[in-house]
Amino acid sequence: MELTVTLNEPQKRLALFGPGDRNLRQIMERLRVRINTRNSSLRILGEPADVAKAAAVIERIQNLLRDRDDLSEDAVREALGSVDAEEKRESPDSLSVFSRSGSLQGRTPGQREYIRAMLSNDLVICCGPAGTGKTYLAVAVAVHLLKRGEIKRICLVRPAVEAGERLGFLPGDLQAKVNPYLRPLFDAMHDMMSYEQVKRFMLNDVVEVIPLAYMRGRTLNNSVIILDEAQNATPTQMLMFLTRLGQQSRMIVTGDDSQVDLEPGQPSGLTDAVQRLKGIEGAAIMRLEASDIVRHRLVSQVVARYGTT
Repeated sequence: MELTVTLNEPQKRLALFGPGDRNLRQIMERLRVRINTRNSSLRILGEPADVAKAAAVIERIQNLLRDRDDLSEDAVREALGSVDAEEKRESPDSLSVFSRSGSLQGRTPGQREYIRAMLSNDLVICCGPAGTGKTYLAVAVAVHLLKRGEIKRICLVRPAVEAGERLGFLPGDLQAKVNPYLRPLFDAMHDMMSYEQVKRFMLNDVVEVIPLAYMRGRTLNNSVIILDEAQNATPTQMLMFLTRLGQQSRMIVTGDDSQVDLEPGQPSGLTDAVQRLKGIEGAAIMRLEASDIVRHRLVSQVVARYGTT
């Protein structure tokens, strides 16, 4: 895995690196990573879990340099020890991500149960109204597993189904037409890592964002595959998607079965899958409720008034 870290204060890069790059060498030796320097950024290469730890150590010592002009070897050692200690103290419901905050947790009992289901099952199907964190937490779990080195890729998938508008009326080529449908997945991803990290992961094929129609014929190993807005997949498309699951991979299917945009009379693959897959070992069926909504306080009231819970 490769990760680029941008320096907060490039003018202090010599203090950050240490005499003869002493501080960087200490991090590389302890965490078994390679660090290449270029202008105002660092490129870290190694196993995902080790790269994530190295990035956390660098972020910690950058914070120390806000109030001082140099660092001792002891300060770097303490930063390394602190990152190890934090990892050991992590709550079972805590998700480690690449953002400044470093971790995320479910904010309601339903969300925490959803996280536990995703971490302990190879297939999770989650239904619920808007604002319950179905997509956001699915992406967070995927990033968490990538950071810990348990998977090598994240594949984000959505059906390109219109909500009252036709794709043909939108300007641009096919990629430009489907980008609006994939935007919510990008938004969640950008909350958990920097724009530069997302871009680099996509260039290196660590993160892939793809319309559902392009999944046919794929087999995805060592991956987390997320199908978002699954209520707009047909039963045939859902079967095609579910059979893409490869070795050492997990699938997360999310959707709101009260907001189906398929043609009238066309059954939803999400509703169909929930009925068919109940009771299968290793697969969990989850439902989040209006009480799990964590957006603006008015969203839960809007959902209730429209009777979509």
